[in-house]
Amino acid sequence: MTEPLEKRLEKAMAELQAAQEGIARTERELRQASFAVLSSDRAVRASVGPQGELTGIEFLENKYRDMSPQELAASVLEATNAARLKMNRHVMKAMAPFAEPSSNVPELKGFELDWEQIFGPEVLREDDEDTARDDQATPAWRDAIGEDGED
Repeated sequence: MTEPLEKRLEKAMAELQAAQEGIARTERELRQASFAVLSSDRAVRASVGPQGELTGIEFLENKYRDMSPQELAASVLEATNAARLKMNRHVMKAMAPFAEPSSNVPELKGFELDWEQIFGPEVLREDDEDTARDDQATPAWRDAIGEDGED
């Protein structure tokens, strides 16, 4: 027996409202997110904000004094790009549930997002995090909900 149209519309509206609230909450949380990553030579720590913008550069242990300008530039770029990639993956994981099909309303099929086109091909590559050199700043909202921000 099929469900009456009114009941299906009621379910769809409830799911839409829940999705809107979830998206608003996720957007607020993402506005507070930041990630910091160390370069592989441990000379530079770069921090990025929620839109991947560079928010900080730290030169660690005066290692930059013994580096050529090209080496220092490479360390800055490596750390910055790695931090941006972490932020992109974080955004992708946070927003992905909103694109999935509805389990309660079969008519809501979800939609496909081309993350590669949005963030570039690196975001879809295997995430081979090296926790020894990774220095992720855990977003405050993760602490508030009891998650550690780890994958």
